[in-house]
Amino acid sequence: MDIVVKGRKTEVPERFRKHVAEKLKLEKIQKLDGKVISLDVEVSKEPNPRQADRCDRVEITLRSRGPVIRAEAAASDPYAALDLAAEKLDARLRKQHDKRFSRRGARRISAAEVPDHVPGAATLNGNGHPVHEEETDGVPTKKIGSLEVKGEGPLIVREKTHVASPMTLDQALYEMELVGHDFYLFVDSETKEPSVVYRRHAYDYGVIHLSTDPMVAQAQSPAPGGTLGG
Repeated sequence: MDIVVKGRKTEVPERFRKHVAEKLKLEKIQKLDGKVISLDVEVSKEPNPRQADRCDRVEITLRSRGPVIRAEAAASDPYAALDLAAEKLDARLRKQHDKRFSRRGARRISAAEVPDHVPGAATLNGNGHPVHEEETDGVPTKKIGSLEVKGEGPLIVREKTHVASPMTLDQALYEMELVGHDFYLFVDSETKEPSVVYRRHAYDYGVIHLSTDPMVAQAQSPAPGGTLGG
């Protein structure tokens, strides 16, 4: 595998190409990700004189059989930008490597062991059925996280709340590829509504946008001025 260095609206000197080969050591990269397919480095120039301290931008794109990893940085010269981008790439590669290692080393637990590992999860009896903590009107009731389920209900073993900053669709795709998931939930910066991007066949992606039904929202809103009596 070779490193492809190219310039976008700028010339790339041979000296810089040699520096890239010295900075991005393939042996080190392949130790962290043994399935690397290609490694591209793109250099671009910002013509705006007001951004002289960030006029040179370097973007590194690593493609492998797993998710695409990108790292970019800007500085006053391409060498400094390359150093910053290389540090980001190394950190993300190590994160992916540690993630794969932890997955391989993780031990699967049985359904009966779930309550020991997940607080608030339902306890199972010898037949594999939930042991109900309360009974109301003869109907078994159990508490699962923030839900109270009567009868046979879903087994929720984890509940999470994330703080999300609005982002574009391109940013959401980038974050999904970086974490290596098949889907990514985000808040669309244009609509301010929750959306999901997901991986389809081959390299195709899909996106689902959620919007509030105006009829439902209107029905749930209190009537202005209160209720008039007869």
